[in-house]
Amino acid sequence: MAEQPNFVYGGQAVIEGVMIRGRNHFSLAVRRGDGSITHAHEPLSTLFTGRIRSVPFLRGGAVLIETLLLGVKALHRSANMVMLDQTGESDDEMSGWAMGVTLGVSLVLGIGIFFILPLLLVKLLDSSIASDLLSNVVEGFLRLAILLGYIWGIGFIKDIRRVYAYHGAEHMAVHAHEAGLPLNVANVRKFRTPHPRCGTAFLLTVVLVSIVIFAFLGRPDFEWRVLSRIVLLPVVAGISYEIIRFSGAHQKWSIAQAVAWPGLLLQRLTTRQPDDAQIEVAITAMESAIAADAGQEYVACFPPRNILGEASGAGEPVSK
Repeated sequence: MAEQPNFVYGGQAVIEGVMIRGRNHFSLAVRRGDGSITHAHEPLSTLFTGRIRSVPFLRGGAVLIETLLLGVKALHRSANMVMLDQTGESDDEMSGWAMGVTLGVSLVLGIGIFFILPLLLVKLLDSSIASDLLSNVVEGFLRLAILLGYIWGIGFIKDIRRVYAYHGAEHMAVHAHEAGLPLNVANVRKFRTPHPRCGTAFLLTVVLVSIVIFAFLGRPDFEWRVLSRIVLLPVVAGISYEIIRFSGAHQKWSIAQAVAWPGLLLQRLTTRQPDDAQIEVAITAMESAIAADAGQEYVACFPPRNILGEASGAGEPVSK
């Protein structure tokens, strides 16, 4: 019987690559313009790997902040690699203050679009809504509609569709690792692209949990309604993370499958079937993170591929 891993790995897709978050390190693997795979790893901040990681409901907020930080860093690095391949030039490494500004702007935009905008829209309808409960529920469903519309809309962008394919490859590699299988293309191909611990599922859960929590807050002045959404966001994130964690840890339980179903359904929009070249990148990122956590050096074993995913060098990947 395959040995089950005692730590759950996760990650995200980036531009022409995959980032994997391990126990103490994160790794990044990117397919370069010459068809080769570049990979690197770094230690995680102890701020996010310490005691707070084991405190239920508090850890959700920490995980959200860490995910945003790692996401910004990984996206910037992958974009730099693509720019270097295309133009021969790249930006400098993102400084701490630049990352902080980027993260702050991302949070403001996220809160503004998905939490404040629905309040502004429902304010236009409030004169015809008699019930406070109904007003808050309508606001919640407007938030859900904005999220779904945003995800559906960006899926028409060609570059985003490639990111969605890498997203699928990342999930499939995580599935294979959790099943205790050797990480090779054939084994990874056995699994589907959705995964219950996906960040997309987390965002959807945040929206659904917010509908329930905000429904009972009444209808005070508009400024207080805005403040309540911002102040309670860490609470919503904490509850949502525990739900995602539960569904991911008990994937064979009927209740966990029911809880995970909406997020898995939404991932039909945010994941696509990857080609073998994209799966190889996901495997490289996963194995690099595992090796780094074990204090070992990892050497990628896949030959370069051209843009169609065909091997441009002799031989097959080494069996794992």
